[in-house]
Amino acid sequence: MTPSVGPAVLDGWMRPFRCHFTAAVWRHVLVLVCGALLAPGRRTVAAALRVMGLGEAAGFAVYHRVLSHGHWCSQALVSQTAANFQRCSRPGSA
Repeated sequence: MTPSVGPAVLDGWMRPFRCHFTAAVWRHVLVLVCGALLAPGRRTVAAALRVMGLGEAAGFAVYHRVLSHGHWCSQALVSQTAANFQRCSRPGSA
């Protein structure tokens, strides 16, 4: 079970990062990001899943694998974030 309300809202905002993940992993990434934004206290995978209503879900371990076994590059994500920040901080950009 993957919630659709929170991640659907984030999909547009996170779209520049989509190319760094496979389609199968992307849904899980959105759930984790949404849960991390909403979770009070520590931002752990367990806390993110609990706030998204997935604390007791059968596929709990899949979300841990997104971070531990994922084939994504953290340096590429940092570069993408920096490029997006530079683009948005230019005078005249909206």
